[in-house]
Amino acid sequence: MTYAYLFKYIIIGDTGVGKSCLLLQFTDKRFQPVHDLTIGVEFGARMVNIDGKQIKLQIWDTAGQESFRSITRSYYRGAAGALLVYDITRRETFNHLTSWLEDARQHSSSNMVIMLIGNKSDLESRRDVKREEGEAFAREHGLIFMETSAKTACNVEEANGIKIGPQQCISTSVGPSASQRNSRDIGADSGCC
Repeated sequence: MTYAYLFKYIIIGDTGVGKSCLLLQFTDKRFQPVHDLTIGVEFGARMVNIDGKQIKLQIWDTAGQESFRSITRSYYRGAAGALLVYDITRRETFNHLTSWLEDARQHSSSNMVIMLIGNKSDLESRRDVKREEGEAFAREHGLIFMETSAKTACNVEEANGIKIGPQQCISTSVGPSASQRNSRDIGADSGCC
């Protein structure tokens, strides 16, 4: 299939924050509750239509383990954007954001757009990082901020720069406006995503 534009972006953050689950939800519209750790880098792609133009999105899902940092740094080159992901239920993943952000800014072009993603918004009862903390970090570092859930697909399209329609989000005080939320029961808590 032909396309007018090709955009590459990367997904970065600690291991277990749901990076691979976000990629799978965006590219295949499915959730896999148990996911193997990413070794090195995984790749996904999706064609989208924006303003009548076909656009190919290449998404590079990087390993979060420290032992792979030197390998994944090379994937910053040529990226138009990055999703910097933390797990709202694990404070340490939020505490490591500065290190990930320094890596991204050091190894990418100065005009790369970075979006801070607080993932696992479906696990509100286990929240360890307040939404306001994510917003403050994003403001301080000039990032776009959003909370998502790879499990429910809440804000996954928007986090990838696509607005297709109302998302199925849990009904809480966080996330999108009430008109975009659905108060349905989400089900059991997930482990990775």
